[in-house]
Parts: sequence; structure tokens; C-alpha cells
Amino acid sequence: MPVFTFSGKSSSGAKVTGERVAANKQTLAMQLRREQISAPTIREKGKEFALPTFGSSKVKTKDIAIFFRQFSVMIDAGLPLVQCLEILAANQENGAFQKALTGIRTTVEGGATLANAMRQHPKIFDELATNMIEAGETGGILDIILQRLATYVEKAVKLRSAVKSALIYPVAVVGMAGLVIAALLKWVVPIFANLFAGLGVSLPLPTRIVLGLSAFVGQFWWFFLVGAGVLIFGVRQIRKNRRGKYWMDYGLLRMPVIGMLLRKIAVARFTRTLGTLITSGVPILEGLTITARTSGNAVLEEALGKVRKAVEEGSTIVDPLRDCGVFPNMVTQMIGVGEATGAMDSMLQKIADFYEDEVDAATKDMLTLLEPIIIGMLGATIGGIVISLYMPLFAMISKLSG
Repeated sequence: MPVFTFSGKSSSGAKVTGERVAANKQTLAMQLRREQISAPTIREKGKEFALPTFGSSKVKTKDIAIFFRQFSVMIDAGLPLVQCLEILAANQENGAFQKALTGIRTTVEGGATLANAMRQHPKIFDELATNMIEAGETGGILDIILQRLATYVEKAVKLRSAVKSALIYPVAVVGMAGLVIAALLKWVVPIFANLFAGLGVSLPLPTRIVLGLSAFVGQFWWFFLVGAGVLIFGVRQIRKNRRGKYWMDYGLLRMPVIGMLLRKIAVARFTRTLGTLITSGVPILEGLTITARTSGNAVLEEALGKVRKAVEEGSTIVDPLRDCGVFPNMVTQMIGVGEATGAMDSMLQKIADFYEDEVDAATKDMLTLLEPIIIGMLGATIGGIVISLYMPLFAMISKLSG
């Protein structure tokens, strides 16, 4: 039998790597899963450095949502699983997605379950999706699970789109204003500098500052490009580090206005994900693990890890949720009621609906607040530059008229 190398994470989040003998990748993936090891990377030894495949590997979340919706309709209509995958692959416009679906169909034809076949493509189908599909296959409700997955992904797309659309305007305005200010300092201010030098007049402090900035921009314009590159690289490196990502997310959550919005987004995502998993029959401990890994926020991930540990030791879910300090009191109280009444899945979905509406309202409020602040700051900056350039001329005119 072939030898496979694998790398992944244990249930506690620790990195795990090693080698195992197995009949195939699917068998090894199932074995590691029983050991509570999530291993998205499994390769046959000796073939680790295969030549890369060229082409777009980007699959949009919207395409995945449409796939789940169409898949559920086909399964509900009674079409065989392999035929569904064949039809969906043939009608898929995205080349990378089509290739992945064809591979999944081939793997399923070979006797693997749909969930294990999808686990071979972790960049497209995450842990949440594969676990839900596995629960659907086990319970014989795959069509219902696919419908829930489609709804979940569609709501996630809507949530992300709401935030992006709210940020487009201020980012665009600041970007355009930055270009205007750079153009003024680069080409307009030097004309006034030559004029003032020819007149030999004494310049007020604001004018000297603007001329100094113009000279710096004209000579060291590359400094800003290098600085932006270093900043982007530094942020990426920090976020690759576990603790660095934690403290960055912690700082963002504590920021005024933006921090409140990010906290609402985190709560909406957490409750929607966990509620969907529990409704689909995934055990609460496994659901907490998956929710933590797919949260996208290091602070929330660490808090949910502590919650899972407490629940595993026999605690109710509401007490550790309250103690971690991440979730608002209303959320923990509603989850507590849901846990006591045995309706936690529906309670989580209601909380998610509420907080998704809150995110919509918060983004609009943030935009309403930022718009006058941005316009005021930009007006003051550009107006200050223009006024500082005309101050020496005003002084000369007043002397001549006097």
C-alpha cells in the first residue's frame, strides 16, 4: 500500500504532520477524522512536488451557493447522486470548479461518500460544508442539508456584500482625494514655489510647510509606494502568526464604531454557523470546533475553544459563553433559554437573523457618520493647501494697496 504524508490540526488547534500507510487518500482522511485531526493536505509520498496546474483556482462563494441550491433540487427530484454531479459539472462555467466537481464524481463512483470526496477540495468545500453533508448522508436527508447549506452560503454572501458595499464609498472618496492632494503637491505647488522664489518675498509658516511637503513628494514619491508595500507585507506576516492575528483582531474589536460593527458580524456568523450545524444533526462539540475554525476571527476562535472545553467537561454552553466576554448579554441569555427549552438551533437562527439586520443598520449608520467626517477632513486639507499658497499673494496685495 502507498505511503501518504499529511499536515493539519488536532481538535485543540495544534499543528499535526506525519506519514501513514493507507489504501488511498479517502481511507486516510476517514482514519484521521476518527482521531479528530483535520488534514486538508494529504499527498502520496514521492509525489509531493507535482507540477502546478495553471489557470484560475478562484471559485466564488456565489457559485458555491448556486451549486448547493441546484444540487438539492436534483436530489429532491430523485436523480442519482453521480448523475447530479455529472450534470452540474457539465454546466459549470468556472473551469476550476468544473474540474473539482468532475473529480468528486469520479471519487464517488469509486465508492467514496460525497463528504469524503468533497474533503479532497478544501479550498472549495470547507469543513462546515463537508460535515453537514456527512450528517445528511448518514441521516438520509441530503436534499434538506443541501438546501440549508445553500441558504447558509447565500446569507453569508449577503452579509459580506453589505459590509463591502458600505466601505466602497469612503474608500473611493479617500483614494480619489489622496490622488488630488498628491497631484497638487507634485505639479501645482512647484509652480507657486518658483513664483515665490522669483518675487523674493518672505513666506508664512503654513506656506513653507506646504512647499516642504511638495519638495519631499517630488523627490521621494517612491517612499510612499515602498511604505505601502511594507505595511501590506507586515500586516500579512502578523496575521500569519497565531498570536499576532489574535492581538490584531482584538484591537479591531476594541475600535470605536468599526469594532462594534465587527462584533455584530462575528455574532451573526457564529450563531448562523452553529445553528445550521446543530439543525443538520452535527453534535454540539463538533459544531463548536467547526464554528471556531470557520469564524475568521482569532479572538472568537479562542473564546469558542474555551467554550468547547467547558462543555466537554460537563458545563452548559451559556456559562462559558458569558464568561469569555465576547458575546453581548442578550445573545448569551437567548442561547441559555434555547438550551433550557431544547430549541437552541432555532434560537441561534433567530439571533443570526436579528444580528444580520443589525449589521445592515450598523453599516448604514457608519456610512452616515463617516461621510461628513471624511468630507470635512478632505475639505480642510485641500482648502488648507490652497489658502497657504495664496497667503503670500494676499500679503503682497495688502502691502501694495496700503
